[in-house]
Amino acid sequence: MHRPPPMLPEHLPADPMPLSDAWLRQAWDEQVQPNPNAMTLATVGADGRPSARIMLCKEIVPDPGYLVFYTNYESRKGQQLAAHAWAAVVFHWDTLGRQVRIEGPVVQSPASESDDYFASRPWQSRIGAWASQQSRPLGSRQGLIGQLHAAAQRFGAPDPLAPPDGDQHPELNIPRPPHWGGNRLWAASVELWVADPFRLHDRARWTRELVPAGAAHFQCRPWQHQRLQP
Repeated sequence: MHRPPPMLPEHLPADPMPLSDAWLRQAWDEQVQPNPNAMTLATVGADGRPSARIMLCKEIVPDPGYLVFYTNYESRKGQQLAAHAWAAVVFHWDTLGRQVRIEGPVVQSPASESDDYFASRPWQSRIGAWASQQSRPLGSRQGLIGQLHAAAQRFGAPDPLAPPDGDQHPELNIPRPPHWGGNRLWAASVELWVADPFRLHDRARWTRELVPAGAAHFQCRPWQHQRLQP
């Protein structure tokens, strides 16, 4: 039986992002699930219809307060974010009895940041980013394999589907595709939730105003917070 999680502090912290990051780090340290950084990302398109999918959060930056995820900018989610640059994410860790909800505007990460992360990925994943036209119709799985082999040939890479030989092939020059990169979801609203065995869950919400201050930055007003009934 899992130990009950501690409730939120009686005096709520002025800023929820350090605690959100600490919970994510604990989930990582305890390996509570195969992908502790998995989150549900919800977006809305120009037609007003929402869609959601599981994404991996690569980083929470407590100060100034945003999280980072990577994707194909031409995918369905990328197109929806281009039409309505606001999103919501949910992290839920059953075994820890904790949940984090973050909502706010989404902007593309600086190109240099996306370049650095892309370069850190396995070469097979970098080839895959060039091969996949994410969210577009596909006639067959074999068609995707053909695209993968074509991308590998373009960059002089070995067969990405061959058994790994342990060689990281540092000589390969596989640049980041212009349609692939990072996104920053700036936290305008955060809700922290702690489970209670008798459904008297502990909830609190923080909100703040964000003022645009550049292509990927905001000026952040002070947080306001309140406890919520379960």
